[in-house]
Amino acid sequence: MAALGKVFLVGAGPGAADLITVRGARLLAQADVVLYDALVTPEMLELCARADKISVGKRSGQRSTAQTLINQQLVECAHKYALVVRLKGGDPMLFGRADEELRALELEGIEVEVVPGITTAVAAAAATRQPLTKRGVARSVAFFTSSTAPDEPDHPALPETDTLVQYMGGREAAATAERLLAEGRRPDLPVVVVENCSRPDERILRLTLTDLANGLEPGHGPVLVMLGEALARREHQR
Repeated sequence: MAALGKVFLVGAGPGAADLITVRGARLLAQADVVLYDALVTPEMLELCARADKISVGKRSGQRSTAQTLINQQLVECAHKYALVVRLKGGDPMLFGRADEELRALELEGIEVEVVPGITTAVAAAAATRQPLTKRGVARSVAFFTSSTAPDEPDHPALPETDTLVQYMGGREAAATAERLLAEGRRPDLPVVVVENCSRPDERILRLTLTDLANGLEPGHGPVLVMLGEALARREHQR
């Protein structure tokens, strides 16, 4: 039996090609095949010029490759190539369906390694110069998404924490704001919305919880919503 290849689940980071880790970039340069997400930029794919490239894009509300098919492709690629990279936006282990891919590979006895990436929440905090924690104000942070599996409730309970960060929050952010207002959060609670984080077309909006409850205009890229007292603009912040 031919030797199986090794699969690397690599975090691409939030978008900018130079925010991938050194290890991630090295693996892209060495890869025989790269299966990449829809959010991976053309500039990032230039780092794996020698590799075969397979788009397995997954975008909310758009036609995408089913996860079971992605799992199957990873297994098939490991039988065909020595070094396989599964390139995921952000970090593979946060809202990246990594558990399903790891289980599929482990079931087949295929060696797999995870290479972390900068998750969008951290990149958005840097882009806006708004720490997610703040001494005396916020000592806890929760990352969440409103996207659920078919057998889960449409609106799971919101985390109880000082700072909330909602991934893939474009269409769901207004509902989140309404629920927080109903729970008694103050209407002028600071909110920062970041679209296309770290990319040339990055857009930053500063709102209140009431503003957010009125809805966001449809955007053209992934949206991250950060809510909490720590997001208040500093006195001398430009």
